[in-house]
Amino acid sequence: MTKLILQNDDATNNIGKDIAQKIINSKNNSIEIHLEGDLGAGKTFLTRSIIQNSGWQDIVKSPTYTLCEEYELKDLLFLHIDLYRTNEAQDIDIFDLERSVDSKKIIIIEWPERLQVKRIYDLKITFEHIADGREISITSNNNDFKEWNEDYK
Repeated sequence: MTKLILQNDDATNNIGKDIAQKIINSKNNSIEIHLEGDLGAGKTFLTRSIIQNSGWQDIVKSPTYTLCEEYELKDLLFLHIDLYRTNEAQDIDIFDLERSVDSKKIIIIEWPERLQVKRIYDLKITFEHIADGREISITSNNNDFKEWNEDYK
């Protein structure tokens, strides 16, 4: 696990750019990212950065009320899920996360600790508010992200 201090939004955006580049260059057809942390800690901000730095040109909305927003790019499908407002096991099932798609599928889950059935992640980032910004802890289970994670140590 790697811990970093992100002092401002630019630092968080730079992490998003790095993750987007890893996603684009990855040979994996499916990538799952879990984002944990308190309200307002930066989970949606980071997700927005990842999606926009992957080529999305429009607004990236928070799925707090819709539970899931989908963003389809040429070779990428992002499923941005926010489980803050749910505790129902079947809520995640309606998104059919295991469906087969022709493009690379990236699942980003905010509040994964609310999952009734735990899922395996490729990358997990935990956010914590601190006086000088945010502290993030990065854990990876995917070789692409393990190498990237090592770069920050």
